[in-house]
Amino acid sequence: MEYQLEYQSQIARVIETLNRDLPTLFEKDISYDIYTQDIYFQDPVNKFKGKLNYRIIFWTLRFHAQLFFTKIYFDLHEVKQSAEDTILAHWTVRGVLRVPWKAGIFFNGYSTYKLNKNGFIYEHIDTWDRKPGEILQQFFRKGDMNYKS
Repeated sequence: MEYQLEYQSQIARVIETLNRDLPTLFEKDISYDIYTQDIYFQDPVNKFKGKLNYRIIFWTLRFHAQLFFTKIYFDLHEVKQSAEDTILAHWTVRGVLRVPWKAGIFFNGYSTYKLNKNGFIYEHIDTWDRKPGEILQQFFRKGDMNYKS
């Protein structure tokens, strides 16, 4: 009983942290204390293991967001526990590229976070609603597609 209460309390902390961190991930660093040292990450273009690499991917996201976009947003729609050891976060990335034709980028996705027996995230898998090549094609179109500030 005690263990179950601690586990649920940790899950609530993880959900609260994700709700706080994800909407500003392009602007400031996230908290890493809810992840295991050997966190595994995968999205349609990256795959790696380890907290240092995980920190680097978020630094890289912020760096490229500032370099390539005049505006970029990570709209977090929902974070919920979908199973005892799983948290799902649904989101949209939208922005305006730093190009003269102000190309817009827009895609939806979700993050699946797997939790160990202590309630720490050991796996983070991102799924996008389209292929990376289709997202890149948006860079060459004239702006405003589905973009709202």
